[in-house]
Amino acid sequence: MKKIIALLLSVLMLLSMVACGGTEQPVVSDSDTVSDSVAEDTAEDSTEDSDAPAYKIGIITGTVSQGEEEYQAALKMKETYGDMIVTATYPDNFSSETEQTIATVTNMAADPDVKAIVFVQAVPGATAAINKVKETRDDILFVTGVCAEDPAVIASAADICMLVDEIAMGTTIIDQAHKMGAKTFVHVSFERHLGYATIGARKELFEKRCEELGIQYVEATAPDPTGDAGVTGAQAWITENIKVYVDQYGKDTAFFSTNCSMQEPLILQCAELGAIFPQQCCPSPYHGYPSAFAISTEGHEGDVDYILGEITSKVAEYGNSGRMSTWGVPVNMLMIEAGVDYAIKYCEGQTEGKLDEAVFFDCLKAIGGEEMTISKYVDGETTIENFYMLLCPFYDF
Repeated sequence: MKKIIALLLSVLMLLSMVACGGTEQPVVSDSDTVSDSVAEDTAEDSTEDSDAPAYKIGIITGTVSQGEEEYQAALKMKETYGDMIVTATYPDNFSSETEQTIATVTNMAADPDVKAIVFVQAVPGATAAINKVKETRDDILFVTGVCAEDPAVIASAADICMLVDEIAMGTTIIDQAHKMGAKTFVHVSFERHLGYATIGARKELFEKRCEELGIQYVEATAPDPTGDAGVTGAQAWITENIKVYVDQYGKDTAFFSTNCSMQEPLILQCAELGAIFPQQCCPSPYHGYPSAFAISTEGHEGDVDYILGEITSKVAEYGNSGRMSTWGVPVNMLMIEAGVDYAIKYCEGQTEGKLDEAVFFDCLKAIGGEEMTISKYVDGETTIENFYMLLCPFYDF
């Protein structure tokens, strides 16, 4: 629009005329002449401007070092929709820099054209940021994913909340391992993680489901990566001990670790030893597999089909096809892409208010597939109506 106004003003100044603002074309008398190229450019720019959406959608993610999946998904949305999408990142040290996170969100919301914000991961500070914005801009739609704050608290601020259904994984991971022929399931964790409510509850479901399916359950205690041994020590434990378990229980042993830093060596060990690996702690083709198999994503950033194909080939090279898997959809990317799709529909008046469950579910399943499971978060006897738990189908390599 600035380009159009500047162009019109320059033409009018040349003609010493006074004209109205807006989208009207300059008035030109019979004796006045304007070059055809200027007239054509003005008409083209006006047409392009009239076709452009009268709103913007903001996307807030971590940096590449904090969450490459969502960062790449934001870039993909920007590439797809152009200037309609505005992006920003929260600080790497988000736990201690919540004020910066709040400032990032409020700065984005200061643009009156921004009508919706998709926030993934919704790190600590997200609730405060949303509440701050709503003091002056209650019209903005907030869609949040990977919510790190108390579900009831973030749900009171955001319009839509999403999280991976870690509890239900206590059943789905064992079912996947059983399908792959597992006779033993080894749960690799440590005391600190087992003290987390979700991990502890999932562990109980692991044991229960293993008993139901006749799978031997084994608890393996690894070093805590935040302890004296650090990440290096925890990874070394994986490299040294997985073979011990395979030798003891056989190749039809499935492994699962609760820690992100352990995924790469665990994936590599399962491939080399012919063991079963049903899923990472954070299911995604990008988690652990590319680094374990030295797969470069350069030039294929955000290309899920490419990375799935490369992993499949690598697993085949190890002779372990059909015994390793993950979710076919990077869930953080899913949250951003579905969030943007829903935000567009909201901004264009295609939803019944800010939370139109039917439309939102359609957006999720258009990306995650019809087989994905969506449920509401339940805390005791309380159901949080705008907080959704997601499960996606497995992809076997």
